[in-house]
Amino acid sequence: MPEFHTPPISPMAIAFDAEKLTLSPEGPTLTRRMSDLEGLFRDAEAWKSAAAGENPVVYTVTSSPVPEVDRELPQSITTIMPGDTSGELWMTKGHQHPNHQGEIYLALTGRGGLLMFDGERTEWLDMLPGTIGYIPPGWAHRSVNTGDEPYAFLAVYPGGAGHDYGWVLENGMGSRAYRAADGVDLRPYSPEAAPTPAPADTDTPAPTPASAE
Repeated sequence: MPEFHTPPISPMAIAFDAEKLTLSPEGPTLTRRMSDLEGLFRDAEAWKSAAAGENPVVYTVTSSPVPEVDRELPQSITTIMPGDTSGELWMTKGHQHPNHQGEIYLALTGRGGLLMFDGERTEWLDMLPGTIGYIPPGWAHRSVNTGDEPYAFLAVYPGGAGHDYGWVLENGMGSRAYRAADGVDLRPYSPEAAPTPAPADTDTPAPTPASAE
């Protein structure tokens, strides 16, 4: 598998293939399947079923060789597949930068959204091809596919910013994005619903599952 270059980095040209959504020279590629997204979807039972079943690829991240180290400026292309889990649209894990720094996303293909949360306020940006989404320092962020085809975007970010995925699991993202006739329905964030417990070995009926909404 291709790896990041080791600093110091020499000046380089990086070719972007708009049809294949690749970078050349290439760095590492990350694949996130449904089983990698534990704790993110509201309906934990539906997530568990999907992860234990087909376990589909939800998104991939293709990087250039520029490393994620201080003072470098890495680039990557993320492609999110279309789909939803109990109506909640497929998304990236989302993260906060421990070293609060800004970042930009450029939408390439498909239709998506950029969900941001600073711990109090939630912001949403519709992302269509050609849209540049700016993420200010201190805002956790997640990308969502709101369409019916793969949604891809280019990210350019400070290499020393870091990625804190646990922050999102602990604090949420302020809102959840659900499928709607016009693309997306933002609903107030709430923790994931616990899986339905197995029926006890008695004649007492099993409890009714909690709402997936």
